[in-house]
Amino acid sequence: MLPYAIDEMISAKSIAARVEALARTISDHFADTDKLVVVGLLRGSFIFIADLVRELDLPVEVDFIEASSYGDGVESSREVRILKDLRSGIEGRDVLVVEDIVDTGWTLNHVRGMLEARNPARLEVCALLDKPSRREVDIRATWTGFEIPDEFVVGYGIDYAQRNRNLPHIGKVRFLPS
Repeated sequence: MLPYAIDEMISAKSIAARVEALARTISDHFADTDKLVVVGLLRGSFIFIADLVRELDLPVEVDFIEASSYGDGVESSREVRILKDLRSGIEGRDVLVVEDIVDTGWTLNHVRGMLEARNPARLEVCALLDKPSRREVDIRATWTGFEIPDEFVVGYGIDYAQRNRNLPHIGKVRFLPS
């Protein structure tokens, strides 16, 4: 692993305020649901989903999908592998997919297609971060926390080689000369 430093990009306070605002919008959108199935994409979304569901004013069920297209690298392989699938069915149910970051779009496109094939009543996506300059697949989240430039980021659940998930903020990784 290359030596690196981390510069704060989005503060913990800014994230908390944005999560509250997203939760209000999502609660309004799904106000008529009997139970919202909130599907987190592991592992990067686990902190975001925990904070988001606590702010939702809705009955929720939480489930997870683990998909991988990065491994321990910094570039997407574009080959999406499902490592863990949902435990329960979503046919006829309202579903919110929670993603940490939409980068190339390959993972979200694959997961969204897989879930739409299961015939949910409604399927929406909330992403904490969006990097539209890197998009290779025409896909967007319904709701986005922050749009960011093409920087490699860590923190608030997002990792680099399984490190830095525990940072309370989003930080930009700056690789140092070795």
